[in-house]
Amino acid sequence: MMRGVEYLKLSLLRRVSFAMSACVLVGPACVLAACLASSPSAVARDLAYGEYLASECVTCHQVSGASKGVPSIIGWPEDQFVAALSSYKRKERDNQIMQAIAARLSDDEMKALAAFFASFGPKSTTKE
Repeated sequence: MMRGVEYLKLSLLRRVSFAMSACVLVGPACVLAACLASSPSAVARDLAYGEYLASECVTCHQVSGASKGVPSIIGWPEDQFVAALSSYKRKERDNQIMQAIAARLSDDEMKALAAFFASFGPKSTTKE
């Protein structure tokens, strides 16, 4: 049974292959459209993209899991991480800095960040 990244790569490859074979009749613009339509789910799970986006997050949130007045965000379940960011975006959670940051994030960017921070393993309770 395939899991995770292997499944996503195969799924994306199948979509692009199908689109390319259909493009014989429609033209090159179809390939670009197929790639763009397939990319959001692939981007959402791309840890490298999440790491790139996290450069702003880690200026306050410690990658080590330490909580020096700023909550740890490593190891959170992805759905909870996205839900928290979405709550800040909708201004349901009170923190002006997080509201401003979340307001700029797309759903795919939130998912990429969630995947990146979840990759560190279970949430640590260490307070240093």
